[in-house]
This record gives sequence, structure tokens and C-alpha cells, in this order.
Amino acid sequence: MTDDLPLTHEDIAEITTILENSGYRELDLATRRFRLRVAKGDVQGGSTQEWQWAGTAPEVAGDAESAVVDPEAICSPLPGTFYHAPQPGAPPYVQPGDAVGPETVIGIVETMKLMNPVHAGRSGTIAQVLVADGTLVAKGEPLVRLT
Repeated sequence: MTDDLPLTHEDIAEITTILENSGYRELDLATRRFRLRVAKGDVQGGSTQEWQWAGTAPEVAGDAESAVVDPEAICSPLPGTFYHAPQPGAPPYVQPGDAVGPETVIGIVETMKLMNPVHAGRSGTIAQVLVADGTLVAKGEPLVRLT
């Protein structure tokens, strides 16, 4: 049954793209499982051209838009808080020296209370973890580097 499937970061990205390309300023989507409110522009008294998620966006660890593209990096697919492990105290998904495949989860990005797994997307060996656990990251920000 499709109602049992979680809302993925691809779903959120597609919804925000649809809203961004439409004449609408806000989308309020409700199902039996969740309610998603996405707005752009003047939200809760703030006026900005950036997307806002329930208020002003927090500062993020880096400036992903001005960063040089690193072909060996695995980047965050969406903005949010990056976590190395599935829960506090658990071992990290990956560490330097670990071999990964395309489907290997390298961490999770929490966005709007949704935990979104980040997959390696290709094979390689983890050379370096670039972001500290619990760090706010921007979409496109490098998280780990492969060799």
C-alpha cells in the first residue's frame, strides 16, 4: 500500500520545485500520515527570496553555492542536520577506510523532522568525513570524500 511509504527527500525536492515554478507562494499538503507546509517569500513576518521552513533558516556549516565542486565528494541532497549514526551512541554508518557501494548509507539528513538516508551513489572507499555529527548542512554541501 502506498500510504505506508515514507516521504523521501526526492518527494520533498519535487514538491518544492513544483511550488517554485508555480505562481503559488504556499503549499499545505495533508494526508493521513503527515502534514507538509512549504512556503516561499514573506513567511511569518520575514521577507526573503530564500525558501523558509517554519521561520528563518538557520546558519549552515558551509557555503555550498560558492564551494568548488569536488568530484570525489558525496554531497547532501537537501538542507538539514547531518548525522553520522542512526541514533545517539550508535556506531557511525561509515568511517575512513570503509568500502562503500552505491546503496551504502553514509549518514542521514534530518529535514522537517524527517530522517532522510544519504546513499553513497557510487563505489569507493571513505577517505574523509568532512562534516561533524549534528551539523547543519546546505543542499549540495560535501559530507564525505571517497578515494
